[in-house]
Amino acid sequence: MPAHPHKALPYTISVSATIDAEIEQTILDGLNAYNDAITGYQDRQVLSVAVRDRDSQRVLGGAMGRTSLGLLFLDLFYLPAALRGLGLGSRILAQFEEEGRRRGCASAVLYTISFQAPEFYERRGWRRFGDLACSPEGASRVFMSKTL
Repeated sequence: MPAHPHKALPYTISVSATIDAEIEQTILDGLNAYNDAITGYQDRQVLSVAVRDRDSQRVLGGAMGRTSLGLLFLDLFYLPAALRGLGLGSRILAQFEEEGRRRGCASAVLYTISFQAPEFYERRGWRRFGDLACSPEGASRVFMSKTL
């Protein structure tokens, strides 16, 4: 129960299907400042590993994430169907993990979807630590980690 349930506060709360730059920056800056004050660390850094067309240098796919507080986060990983099965995914993941190690990360975390590629990660030493049902029926989010 709020301390003053009948007192109007000078704030509004809005819900949106977009994240504008002001929202993102305010939340990032506030959370980062809080974390820095508590931990004394300021080691967060984004990370991407891209595969490009040799001639045009156009990005065709890759992985992106971040490192923070000694943990490597793999947020997104995509290769178009034509580039799968060539060993590129393994090389991208290995370089992503190696950069995490170079930055001092002891472990890594990701989530994928059951119909995406959990077996790809398992074959490369990642372990499932949770599954959470999601749509469509029968699918789940698969949470994985790896000691680096």
